Amino acid sequence: MRRSRRRPNPNLLVPLLATALAVPLAGVPASVAAAQQPAEQVSNGDFAEGLPPWWHTENTPATVLDGTLCADVPGDTANPWDAIIGQNDIALVGGESYELSFTATASVPATISANVQLAAEPYTSALSERVALGAEATQFSYSFTSALTTDTGQVAFQVGGSAEPWTFCLDDVSLRGGEAPPPYEPDTGPRVRVNQVGYLPAGPKHANLVTDSAEPVTWQLADADGTVVDKGTSSPQGVDPTSNQSTHRIDFSDYRRGGAGYTLTADGETSHPFDIRADIYSSLRTDSLAFFYHQRSGVEIEPEYVGDSYARPAGHLQMPPNQGDVEVPCQPGVCDYTLDVSGGWYDAGDHGKYVVNGGISAAQVLSTYERTLHADRADPARLGDGSLAVPEQGNGVPDVLDEARWQVEFLLSMQVPTGQELAGMAHHKVHDENWTGLPLLPHEDPERRELHPASTAATLNLAAVGAQCARLFARYDADFAARCLRAAETAWGAAKAHPARYADPDDGVGGGAYSDTDVTDEFYWAAAELYLTTGSGEYWTEVSSSEHHDADVFTDGGFGWASVAALGMLNLATVPSELSAERLTFVRDAVVRGAQRYVATANAEAYDLPYAPAGYDYVWGSNSQVLNNMVVLATAHDLTGRGEFADAVLTGWDYLLGRNPLNRSYVTGYGEHDARNQHHRFWANQLDTSLPNPPAGSLAGGPNTGIQDPVAAEHLAGCAPALCYIDDIGSWATNEVTINWNAPLAWMASFTDDLATAQPPGGSSCTVSYRVQSEWADGFVAEVVVANTGTAPMRDWTVAWQYAGDQRVTSAWNAQVTQAGRAVTAKSPAWNGTIEPGDSARFGVQGTRHGGSPPPGSFTVNGVPCG
Repeated sequence: MRRSRRRPNPNLLVPLLATALAVPLAGVPASVAAAQQPAEQVSNGDFAEGLPPWWHTENTPATVLDGTLCADVPGDTANPWDAIIGQNDIALVGGESYELSFTATASVPATISANVQLAAEPYTSALSERVALGAEATQFSYSFTSALTTDTGQVAFQVGGSAEPWTFCLDDVSLRGGEAPPPYEPDTGPRVRVNQVGYLPAGPKHANLVTDSAEPVTWQLADADGTVVDKGTSSPQGVDPTSNQSTHRIDFSDYRRGGAGYTLTADGETSHPFDIRADIYSSLRTDSLAFFYHQRSGVEIEPEYVGDSYARPAGHLQMPPNQGDVEVPCQPGVCDYTLDVSGGWYDAGDHGKYVVNGGISAAQVLSTYERTLHADRADPARLGDGSLAVPEQGNGVPDVLDEARWQVEFLLSMQVPTGQELAGMAHHKVHDENWTGLPLLPHEDPERRELHPASTAATLNLAAVGAQCARLFARYDADFAARCLRAAETAWGAAKAHPARYADPDDGVGGGAYSDTDVTDEFYWAAAELYLTTGSGEYWTEVSSSEHHDADVFTDGGFGWASVAALGMLNLATVPSELSAERLTFVRDAVVRGAQRYVATANAEAYDLPYAPAGYDYVWGSNSQVLNNMVVLATAHDLTGRGEFADAVLTGWDYLLGRNPLNRSYVTGYGEHDARNQHHRFWANQLDTSLPNPPAGSLAGGPNTGIQDPVAAEHLAGCAPALCYIDDIGSWATNEVTINWNAPLAWMASFTDDLATAQPPGGSSCTVSYRVQSEWADGFVAEVVVANTGTAPMRDWTVAWQYAGDQRVTSAWNAQVTQAGRAVTAKSPAWNGTIEPGDSARFGVQGTRHGGSPPPGSFTVNGVPCG
């Protein structure tokens, strides 16, 4: 998620500081003078990046506002150490000189203890000073020589011991001296990089070897017993610009025998172990969806569904210390009403909830199920009632829809009520008035919650998701579906009336700003969803006249919460509708062209990654951009059956699951060397061992060349693009989790599990399936898929069948279709005339009928009966 930098509080800049600003020595360049400064041992001492890595005792809640930390110190404490503000992991060297400096105030006169000491018993001090504070901001400075040598030191401001409560404020903390910490060197493990989860038996199997060798290198594939089962030579690739590493590619795709514990050895290095099996994505499918139950707000997370370590009380229900989401006021001056916005999913590692980020997340979770209704090789039962560990099991509704509904209900609750000035629009977000620190469970959050102004972007997210909700819930809960559609159409009207209300880019205290000043893509997405649900020509006019309908919406960088036109295009191409054959071909061709772009990208990258933004400028949440590009590839495969798209999906998984320059799986619980310390307030084991790490199936944001947080800035300065990542809870710029990153993870895990486990029927070297996608009083639309299950290419194919009823084909796409009586012949188009082994081609027909639309009983391909 996005955050804004906070500026220092000018009220704390006393005259002394003005004379103490760093000025280069006469005749000495500024860069040299800076280099002569003693090393800084404190991180984020100006609090410009919020609270972390500072911590506070539970009885002394601390927040950061305008670059100053302020803490509420309790009364009736006996000792200074009964209330503490501190920072750990301070390095000290015995015999070295140090200077501790800081600026502080007290709301009432108070004396504190400023300490540099061991962080654990016996808490030996290198410095301990009693400091008298008053209301005037004062800078203090203390020099000392350390008698300690440790990497686990601590700067601790002990503020307890007062009979009355008071407020302690702190800024500009610095501890200079000793040696600069050694440069951060990521643990990249063995130089042979593989998908650490595994490979599909019939899929591509690529690995990378990092080596300076200019010549091919011999590799060996060994099973779990160490027996060599395959071998070959690598292909040198030169220097990978994403990592500045010299790499070779290893291709062992011809090996298809299943098993566990395989390893690859080359150039004296052995990879992490991996499996070869068809069901490697089955558990990820459910784990990635289970993430959303963990993120639910306003409800107890029960151990029955998540286990004891992840269970927690309900958060933000106005039970102290929560101020809660049940009656949330607006920010001052925004509105004079309150809303009950309890429920929904916490957006990320904090406790905020955002309509724009929540909208795309809900849409992709809904689409995870909607795809199974229309894709040829998908089975909706795999996501049916009882497939997930959620409290709604057994209610007759697919569990994935139950989970999505939890978020949709929240989105509906953010709509401005009837009678208000902006009725029908949606508030942009709700979150804490101030940033909170880590760790902090939701039910312990003491901050006031606020509604932020309505925005056009949020309103159109509500319109799009409401329309999709309406068509998916119609068969399970007609009243809820109708409510969704009313909200969607009301939101659409409100957005048309207020087309340019944008979120304030500076509204980033307590939560991300999520500002977006171009909402033409949101209009396109919302119009597409409303058309698909209602069939109204009004919405189709909006779709077809949009600048995005003729544009290339599948860019190198991928789509996301601020660029959503692709969502509309993908659903127009796949969800059954009354689009004419010409219009349907247009949108499907756009998807296929986008997928071809990503195939070309993957083929050109050292790690076969379908993501290469301009200048390799990896963005915040780059892993979600990779996944969204994979969604386009997967959709193109659903439409065409072409193997090149499936292969690019699988090599994208390779990158996410360990075959990358860092040799790390970005999904918790998957792979030998996985991300485990994602930025999160209640999955915070790195800070508090009584708390868990994130659950299996949680996606880390991934490399981010912006390195905006202090941990990333300290360790990753100058990093190559694909190396700009650190598995540290303090690195929210590279290592956060969010719902809009896990949503495409779940979509893709579901697709890939379907891809891996679907088996075509046997009995011949080809199969043909015929599915009626939609029907009306006197017409129908059907899709035909012809698959090559043999070992030789199928060229210039012709499919033939006879109708059992009175159907007459009136138009077709992706094939040349003629009919004589009940006999139909479909010939391949020039651009898709060859079907390789394991691939398929698909085309569609539209026609009239007066009775039913029974499918044909048999087919021939090139004159030969087809199974």
